[in-house]
Amino acid sequence: MNFEIPTEITNFLAEVDLFIEKKIKPLEQIDDNIRFFDHRREDARTDWEREGLPNEEWELLLRKTKDLAIEAGIFSYPFPEEYGGRNGSNLGMAIIREHLAGKGLGLHNDLQNEHSVVGNNIGLLLMLKYGTDAQKDQWLDGMKTASQGFAFGITEPEHGSDATHMETSATRDGDHWIINGEKTWNTGVHIADADMVMARTSGKPGDALGITAFLVPMKTPGLKVEEYLWTFNMPSDHARVSFTDVRVPSSSIFGGEGKGLMVIQHFFNENRIRQAASSLGAAQYCINESVKYANERKPFGKPLSTNQAIQFPLVDLNTRCEMLRALIHKTAWLMDTDGAFSVSDKVSMCNYQANRLCCEAADFAMQVHGGMGYSRYKPFEHIYRHHRRYRITEGADEIQIRRAAGYLFGFMDQKKPKGVGV
Repeated sequence: MNFEIPTEITNFLAEVDLFIEKKIKPLEQIDDNIRFFDHRREDARTDWEREGLPNEEWELLLRKTKDLAIEAGIFSYPFPEEYGGRNGSNLGMAIIREHLAGKGLGLHNDLQNEHSVVGNNIGLLLMLKYGTDAQKDQWLDGMKTASQGFAFGITEPEHGSDATHMETSATRDGDHWIINGEKTWNTGVHIADADMVMARTSGKPGDALGITAFLVPMKTPGLKVEEYLWTFNMPSDHARVSFTDVRVPSSSIFGGEGKGLMVIQHFFNENRIRQAASSLGAAQYCINESVKYANERKPFGKPLSTNQAIQFPLVDLNTRCEMLRALIHKTAWLMDTDGAFSVSDKVSMCNYQANRLCCEAADFAMQVHGGMGYSRYKPFEHIYRHHRRYRITEGADEIQIRRAAGYLFGFMDQKKPKGVGV
């Protein structure tokens, strides 16, 4: 087996690093833009008078960064070549996401809102696979420049992680559908052109089939943003959205009638492996910074690093990073080889393990750095607060474990995935 990172990915990382040094770091340092990343970051980013949403200056800076990355041909790495991309792989995206998160906080990569100089535009990839010709004509040009996009309306207030028990419904009315219901944690609707709304069109609660995805323009009558939910890590763009007699044409169906859950599972699998890689990168950053500080700090006349109470936890965390890195790379490679649904068990393993690891690494980094580690003058509290949400969103830890168990014990209806040893 060859564990070397493919040359084309290594070369791309070097290209990205050079781009960050030449274009992004100078932008980060001018006009007091550093306020978005230093101890003032939460206040600088948040419009406290507008329901805690990201403020205009912050989002304009992210837009400027994205434009520079698009111009440099960096942003579109995962897109097909015909859409200005480089036919990037899942393995490539996992390695890139870890690499960028491993650099710490900065304008190059900020996971709070999925901002990155290398785009994580899974919506475009879904559009290419599941969109109709008319939908592709409407969306693809805007999506490849990140000037157009849709949010995902999946989670419901009363059902949380249980995506198959869905009270939001859509009933046919001639060549149209009438949608009624409510979604929560509907991220990014304040800048979205449409909301991809999951609604039950047939079947009964618990059925996998019968859920349909609808692309609903945000200005559609009956669609209302009820509130934006304040969170552990601000700003927040997570909304509760209601749908009252929302009328959309049949042409708004995305991925086929009754097949919406398949679209979402595809989205989850690709996004979860990238999310896991980001959490791994952030965890490694916390470990590296802690080792560096432990070698420099000399309480009682000797470096902190001479104490086994510091050494042993950091060795354990670093060992877990090494093991998880191997699993993430293997899983991403298998996704490229056999498809997004071929390694659902391993995607779940990677996701919950990486998110737990990042929280533990950030917590211990705070401990190693003492009072300053707890303060906002160091990035660890921000990393903890941000990555803590990943242990809940897109499937809580317990849901991920339950999913892996379903394959391990043969409870799942799908084909037993590769690599299960019993």
